[in-house]
Amino acid sequence: MKKLTTILMTGAAVVGAYGLYAVGSNLLPAGSPGRHAAAGSAARADTPPDASQRRAFFGDLHLHTGFSFDAYSFMGTRTTPDEAYRFAKGEPITYLGQTVKRPAPLDFIAVTDHSEFMGTLNQLDDPNSALSKSALGKFIHDNPLAGFFKVFAAGNSHQDLPELNAKAAMASAWQKEVAAANYNYEPGKFTTFVAYEWTAMPQLKFNLHRNVIFRGPPPEAPFSSNDSIRPEDLWTYVEKLRAHGIDALIIPHNANASGGLMFDWNNSDGKPIDEAYAQRRAYNEPLTEVFQNKGQSETVPDLSASDEFSNFEVMEELLGGGASPVNGSYVRQALGRGLVIQAKVGANPYKLGFVGATDYHSGLSNSAENAYAGQGALSIDPNVNLPDRATAMKVLAPRPPDNGHPRTLQDMAKAKGEETLGSGGIYGSGGLTGVWAEENTRESIYAALRRKETFATSGPEIRIRFFGGWSVANDALSAPGWVATAYANDAPMGGDLPQKPAAATAPGFILQAAKDPVSGNLDRLQVVKVWLDGKTYREKVFDVAWSPERSLDPRTGKLPAVKNTVDLKTATYANSVGAPQLSVVWHDPEFNPSKPAVYYARAIEIPTPRWSTLLAVKRGLPLPTHLPATIQERALSSPIWYNPQPAKMARKAGPITLAKN
Repeated sequence: MKKLTTILMTGAAVVGAYGLYAVGSNLLPAGSPGRHAAAGSAARADTPPDASQRRAFFGDLHLHTGFSFDAYSFMGTRTTPDEAYRFAKGEPITYLGQTVKRPAPLDFIAVTDHSEFMGTLNQLDDPNSALSKSALGKFIHDNPLAGFFKVFAAGNSHQDLPELNAKAAMASAWQKEVAAANYNYEPGKFTTFVAYEWTAMPQLKFNLHRNVIFRGPPPEAPFSSNDSIRPEDLWTYVEKLRAHGIDALIIPHNANASGGLMFDWNNSDGKPIDEAYAQRRAYNEPLTEVFQNKGQSETVPDLSASDEFSNFEVMEELLGGGASPVNGSYVRQALGRGLVIQAKVGANPYKLGFVGATDYHSGLSNSAENAYAGQGALSIDPNVNLPDRATAMKVLAPRPPDNGHPRTLQDMAKAKGEETLGSGGIYGSGGLTGVWAEENTRESIYAALRRKETFATSGPEIRIRFFGGWSVANDALSAPGWVATAYANDAPMGGDLPQKPAAATAPGFILQAAKDPVSGNLDRLQVVKVWLDGKTYREKVFDVAWSPERSLDPRTGKLPAVKNTVDLKTATYANSVGAPQLSVVWHDPEFNPSKPAVYYARAIEIPTPRWSTLLAVKRGLPLPTHLPATIQERALSSPIWYNPQPAKMARKAGPITLAKN
């Protein structure tokens, strides 16, 4: 048995040890063999990738272990990065004294522990360490929540805490993170990425957090928000690495809790976004996380009043308490703002592909609805460690309006309550990232991330495809080899429509989605369109395909709601409505060739029980009336853009002088 500490810490070494594998299937129809049925045949190094052979892989690009100081302190997590990878592979691990196991493996994952004080609190595991014997260590041990905020605030104010021995502890932890990722990488079967989270929180209030994903071998040390809380400085860090052959991309998350700063009109200095900023941001941050445990960041009713599905897993709060303004905090609006900015400066800073993740702090990545039970950012094995009845009552209770929700991080540091409980059930289960890639390797999956051929789901493994072009025939889906034809002639998700031919009247889009084999059927397929209209932008949602038991209302043009089959007494549902797969060719009936636009596809499931309903029924409790009893899970494709003029490509920004914070 190899020891983890002896594995080579380079992606190339691992590739050489295991070999490369290719996989070749398209969208799997209902009843097809699972995605883990076979790895495929070995790929020849001199054979260029065949786009038509891309298949869907699912993974999590945002997960914390006990190496994150918040997970270690007040969440009690002791899971290591190695254990997190093994759990994601479907292996049993020990979690809080119990054996837990994921029901099926993921295809890829990135452990993204906070770079700030990474691994420092783990020194408390050794009672003889200098930290354990120090006053600070004893304070953290006796007051985990207050200890966490003491350390966090010290980092943000650049206050030195010498008892932490932070530099040495962080260096050791980073080496272990890298070693664990490389040790568990099995090309062709299971892909790991070396990664971390940069956790900037200006004024200890606004979420500007980002995950940094490395393509291969990483640098010697991460760049943390203790170095700078400016995103522009993080870009400079990865640009310098890129100039030395270390490629990375950055994924913002929880824009919904950013206080409007994530997708602002201005840069960090409060100056309007210019072309240079837009180009740098578009290349360094090609993706954004739209689904995760702390709410979704697609859109909300205040911004999308005509979208009947916009009131979904909404958490309009700052992480430290208080309302988070919606303007500048949601991705659909960012797509519109990007069109406006591009018209002004010639480049689009918000040309974003979509991913989903869990952001769980237990080290257990499982986005299933029954794998969450309301305890902060901790996932569970529902067959092993479901909360008992007393805990479930606290989890599901409405949050008191005054003293039950501290308004600032400083107040939270003084709180004495059970911090992972009493959230009022506003948090939700995790999301997933889907990619269309030729094979399950770092190189292939990273290339999919870079070109934005990605999709985000709210948890289930819904597969969705989306192509756009100018000569898409109405019967395109019935033609043999339609996927190869689409790749040859059209733009896949994440891309730009080719320049419009003079004779073309409107773009056509191919949409196809298949249900998760163990989740609900599909209710409908939609196209969300955002377009530039003068100096502002507009949006519209089109129902383009739906299950066969319904038809559009001829008076309103609206599609009736699908039947809700959920039995609230048993927290079960029936797949007697909906469809296992939906496909359609759709042409934009309102296309204006003079107006830039962006389109993305959305697949909606039939109603199924929300985690809060599952937990209440399991523990014999009344259903919480302040929470939705059901949920309509969904998947979003990355967008496809239309520009009347050739779009400027985001430049690969080189080294730039690092600004002082």
